[in-house]
Amino acid sequence: MNRRLRLAVSTCSGLFAMFGLLLLFGGMWLTIVGGSWFYLIYGVVLLAVGWLLVKRPSWALLLYALALLGTLAWALLEANVDWWPLAARGGVPVVLGLLLLFVWAIGALGTRIGRQLMFGAAALTAVVAFTLIVAVASWSIDLHQITPQPQGEAGTTPELDAGGDWLAYGGTNMGQRYSPLSSVTTENVAQLAVAWTFRTGDMRGQPGDPVETTFQVTPLKIADRLYLCTPHQQVIAVDAVSGKEAWRFDPKVNTDLALQHLTCRGLSYLPPTGTPVGNCDAQLFMPTADGRLFALDPGTGATCSGFGTGGAIDLWANMPNVNPGAYYSTSPPVVAAGLVVVGGTVLDNVSTEEASGVIRGFDVRTGALRWNWDSGNPDDTAPLPAGQTYTPNSPNSWSISSADETLGLIYVPLGNQPPDQWGGNRSANVDRFSSSVVALELATGRVRWVFQTVHHDLWDYDVPSQPSLIDLTISGQTVPALVQPTKQGELFVLDRRTGTPILPVDEVAAPQGAAEGDRTAATQPKSALSFDPPPLTEADMWGATLFDQLACRIAFHGLRYEGRFTPPSQQGTLVYPGNFGVFNWGGIAVDPVRQMAFTTPTYLAFRSQLVPRADDTTLYVQGSERPQHSLPALNENFGAPFAVKLSAFTSALGLPCQEPPWGYVAGVDLRTGQKLWMHKNGTVVDRSPIPLPLRMGVPNLGGPLITAGGLAFLSGTLDYYLRAYDLASGQQLWESRLPAGGQATPMSYQGADGRQYVLVVAGGHGSLGTKAGDYVIAYALPQS
Repeated sequence: MNRRLRLAVSTCSGLFAMFGLLLLFGGMWLTIVGGSWFYLIYGVVLLAVGWLLVKRPSWALLLYALALLGTLAWALLEANVDWWPLAARGGVPVVLGLLLLFVWAIGALGTRIGRQLMFGAAALTAVVAFTLIVAVASWSIDLHQITPQPQGEAGTTPELDAGGDWLAYGGTNMGQRYSPLSSVTTENVAQLAVAWTFRTGDMRGQPGDPVETTFQVTPLKIADRLYLCTPHQQVIAVDAVSGKEAWRFDPKVNTDLALQHLTCRGLSYLPPTGTPVGNCDAQLFMPTADGRLFALDPGTGATCSGFGTGGAIDLWANMPNVNPGAYYSTSPPVVAAGLVVVGGTVLDNVSTEEASGVIRGFDVRTGALRWNWDSGNPDDTAPLPAGQTYTPNSPNSWSISSADETLGLIYVPLGNQPPDQWGGNRSANVDRFSSSVVALELATGRVRWVFQTVHHDLWDYDVPSQPSLIDLTISGQTVPALVQPTKQGELFVLDRRTGTPILPVDEVAAPQGAAEGDRTAATQPKSALSFDPPPLTEADMWGATLFDQLACRIAFHGLRYEGRFTPPSQQGTLVYPGNFGVFNWGGIAVDPVRQMAFTTPTYLAFRSQLVPRADDTTLYVQGSERPQHSLPALNENFGAPFAVKLSAFTSALGLPCQEPPWGYVAGVDLRTGQKLWMHKNGTVVDRSPIPLPLRMGVPNLGGPLITAGGLAFLSGTLDYYLRAYDLASGQQLWESRLPAGGQATPMSYQGADGRQYVLVVAGGHGSLGTKAGDYVIAYALPQS
């Protein structure tokens, strides 16, 4: 054996021995906790091959050929012909097989080869080739799609605003995210190009910014202007055709705030009434991070002198537990029936002594309080007198509400009473209203009906999305409906007059065994229209290599997991879907003509672990050394018996431990609950060390837009693109590269030049790690 060959053989033998030892010990650990025996057996085989390479190389080749064939059979049994799960299982084994063949080839150069060695090499070559053929075949097979299904006839065409304005966050107070404009179609969308780009100059990274500083705004379009707000609460008016700035308002927000989030999702608008109050007739409304609500003149950006005090009202009025930054609105209020109705977020998982989640209706012209709905005192909605305070720590509405002025109702999505993962001290009213959508009378603030999406929520499954209102044609009758997406993947389709389900809702048994002092609900609601994923198994664990997949399998067995709604535990609980949500604040878009929805299901597992607290001062989770400007006690839950550790369920490489796809686009018929089509969506080009545009299906945070041209638009994926899809099939028709993360909801409008524009904000998302930016980008077809 020449020197070159001896070096190659000894190196290869050592590599096999090292990998074998890693898999042997990891495999032993996995089998002890009740997992697959494969890794243990494969580790033993690698050790044997490493030894045989030196002693009997022909046997080493033959043994490894058998081992690789067994690995392929095991991988197919666990993962079918799904390429990414197969790659995690077979990537390292195939590379090791190629390495053995390379070493054999070195030895074969100028050397007489025995029959046994030739046979072993031929066998291994055949198995490697067969494995690669299976891999190539699986690359072209998509097991995760629903091919387009026929849809029923369109319903009665509703009376739609034929204008080209975008007057509320969701287009209108119906929250449909639907534009009746149809100039951009499936036939010409490929010609969309950037018409103009505007940069706000407002970037995250300023002193005092929390990690989750985000540019999530969906601008309004009114007459010839666009109106938007920035993460640091500036309001900007921009010409809708040229993108030139008209005016800018800075509310001078206090920067010394204990914020969890710093964002502004949008503004609200009151059209001119013909009877100005003070210096304003029409009004824009802007909530701020320090707890104020401003009214502005859309023409000049000046504050409206007749509203509140100097153009603003103090949302801290009558609030308990005043702590600047602990209560604020990240979402636009609703303007309806002469009111501006405001909710707000309170600090999550900090303490049991936080502000109230009260919903308040103010006179839209003067700012006078007309009613307040406090879920802790739900039957008394008369304005609270000075000196009294609302119920502390009550469920809040941080998301966007919808309204139907014909029915006289506003629909409010509610969250939880903090802390999220322990509810032992929740009152009957808290348990009644938490994680619900509540219909309140616009005139009085009184409850008309309530529909709970999670009973006694212990998973941070607060209702995150704006309800979408749509009139459905069912059995020849028009039924006013409400569609409520949830974090756990349900789409509840309800009669918005009464809250009764239109599509069936079943109560299904839920896992039991809450932490000490708490309880769990016996059942949980499940809609007939659901994107709830199947429960995870060990075989669903994934990794870039065999080794991190093994680590994820071991971690899986170390967590408590009995399916969805497994209660939080001191052991650590796997939460799937995680509190990132199958659907989050971006919600869905609904088409009132086709009576369907365009949805963006996302699947990420999280883990939570309860940490017993012995006192109300020690930092059990955040540690004794806190970064400057950080929250005082994130996830510490002062006043509760447990702090909580929360994290995504990822490997040491930072990849999700569950196999892809992690993100989809899907179309559903809202009348029948049928899924019309479903495709994985997005690439890892902006998330992997090597920027390859591999379409694995990535998470989405940001809502979709539907237009009457038969298109849907989406920008919220973790890769930086605005994409257009054929609404009938889900097929992607067009994409445009964005300069930063597009975690916002696009909108569409008609400019004074007669063209239809599609507009998107690209500003990134702090806690997701997408690239920051301050871009507002408008697309249009070429001018004829």
